[in-house]
Amino acid sequence: MYTQERTAMSNLVVGGPVAVNGYDNAIVAALVENRPVMLVHAFNGGYLRPAELNEESHDKGVQLATALDETVKEAKGHLWYITPAGFFGQRPLYALESAAGQVTPKPTSTGNIAAGRGDDGVPKPQRRRITVHQDAPKSTADTVQVGLPDKVGEKWRGKNGAPEDTQLWIVTVTPWGGITFVPITHPDTILGFKDHAVTANSEVRLTYNWGGDFTGTVINTFYPRLPSEWNVPYHHVFT
Repeated sequence: MYTQERTAMSNLVVGGPVAVNGYDNAIVAALVENRPVMLVHAFNGGYLRPAELNEESHDKGVQLATALDETVKEAKGHLWYITPAGFFGQRPLYALESAAGQVTPKPTSTGNIAAGRGDDGVPKPQRRRITVHQDAPKSTADTVQVGLPDKVGEKWRGKNGAPEDTQLWIVTVTPWGGITFVPITHPDTILGFKDHAVTANSEVRLTYNWGGDFTGTVINTFYPRLPSEWNVPYHHVFT
């Protein structure tokens, strides 16, 4: 398929039914090491980015961009964290967090370092997450936003009152070496694009998963790419 250095991991299953013995380094980095990656689309080589890059934006969506300019690179708008966030049954759940607009809170004091935090006491960065609309994919409104849990609108909050519910994703490794995202609030859908059009500046939406399983289809597959690999074309994989 494509030539990249690979890391052998014995029979590792991440978030889905597909067991893979050899994993791409970027998938390992994203899911295990929690390093930021680009999410490059399998079909046309575009990448996901927030429509707005600044930290004050919590009501804008996500788009597929095909040009990576310096403004986006400097703001880290091309990078995402796939952050572990619990379990759904036996499936690990993740939050899709943008590296753009990241805020590191100031420590409240130095006296609480040992107060059960299990680390050095430094507050974790606040990152905006991809949040799903309650009525997706039926709603004609934007079905995803990028925002902090306490900043998104009411329709982007979980129906049981917990805003994080609409920000949890099942991340599945596909048989062709990419990853697919399924929101736990709408398990019959998958992360896709408005009008199923995979074009420059396509708006990201939830679309029905006509494939019927958690691996989705090629048109809903993304390849994690480390920042040093951003200019490697991957749309030729299926030719």
